[in-house]
Amino acid sequence: MLTTNASLHLFCRVVDNFGDVGVCWRLARQLVHEYGVAVTLIIDDLHSFQKICPEIDVQAAVQQTQGVLIHDWNAAPTQAADIVIEAFGCALPADYLTAMVTRPPIWINLEYLSAEEWVEGCHTLASPQSSSSLVKYFFFPGFSNQTGGLLLERDLIRQRDAFQQDAAAMADFFTSLKVQVSPPDACKISLFCYPDAPCVSLLQVLQRDAYAHASPVICLVPEGVAVEAVSAFLGKPAIAGANAKRGNLTLQVLPFMPQADYDKLLWACDLNFVRGEDSFVRAQWAGRPFVWHIYPQTEAAHLVKLDAFLKCYTANMSPDMERSVTDWWHVWNTENTEQTLSAQWQTFHAAMPQLQEYGRDWGQQLMANGDLAANLMMFIKNRLK
Repeated sequence: MLTTNASLHLFCRVVDNFGDVGVCWRLARQLVHEYGVAVTLIIDDLHSFQKICPEIDVQAAVQQTQGVLIHDWNAAPTQAADIVIEAFGCALPADYLTAMVTRPPIWINLEYLSAEEWVEGCHTLASPQSSSSLVKYFFFPGFSNQTGGLLLERDLIRQRDAFQQDAAAMADFFTSLKVQVSPPDACKISLFCYPDAPCVSLLQVLQRDAYAHASPVICLVPEGVAVEAVSAFLGKPAIAGANAKRGNLTLQVLPFMPQADYDKLLWACDLNFVRGEDSFVRAQWAGRPFVWHIYPQTEAAHLVKLDAFLKCYTANMSPDMERSVTDWWHVWNTENTEQTLSAQWQTFHAAMPQLQEYGRDWGQQLMANGDLAANLMMFIKNRLK
């Protein structure tokens, strides 16, 4: 815990709908609940925020929930805090920057998550601002002990293990979502992706694969995700609660849910398709097989980041497992036909039991790097002395 009564302002502009605010909301709550920091979250999109935190009042300029003071971007504080975190280079309001010059804070740019090698060299790098006496520090989440690590609440792994070992708790959770899991050993898949994912082909592959192997598959999709593909499969609007069954594949649309419930969904499913940053990290803590749909960038720059993570993630896999994961992730992140997806899906699906075991070991490896909030607090504490 910080040895002072330092205040902290966390600024967030929503670019990825849920990834940016998801990361900032988890970090804000952890800093409050585990470190006793007085956190103010300043955010520019309360509607997206409300999707993952239903108690948010989208009309309120200032409000407080779960111990965090929340300001709409247009009602940002006028006095600078002791610690200012600029999430993902969101660019602070001009008036606030002026206030910072008068009362210089510890200014941190919390960067996007990446496994690229250059990240280690830039982590905690100081950037003196030529237009003022201010200094900005770059803080990078990452997958090694030379980075800031990943967000991980102190009790998360214990909660996960208790939930995954309690069949009744998982059954009750699905019941609360109005999802019928029948038979109990049906393969449960959560699907969260960007609009350019080849979802039409995926659903066709899953339907055919489930039918061919007489293996029931339940695919759960948040409302607003892959709308065209889901609506086409359902034969009706893809609204929360809508569902349809074709052969042995059942598809159901879920409402967006609070982050704690989304964690449980990841824990309860056998395979998780995730996107962006927040769900990507939580899928790794779930200890289940997962597939990452990375945020698309111009000139395919995102594929460089994808390969950097795959190099890190698959380093201790057998050659066959590494190939199945890499090939499937590549076809999922590029435009591909149903035939291409089908061939790679068979191989990836066969590797899922081994991936389950590997996922637990991977999580232990990540925990050895320390968690993002703890590493961030240590960095701040050293600069408050």
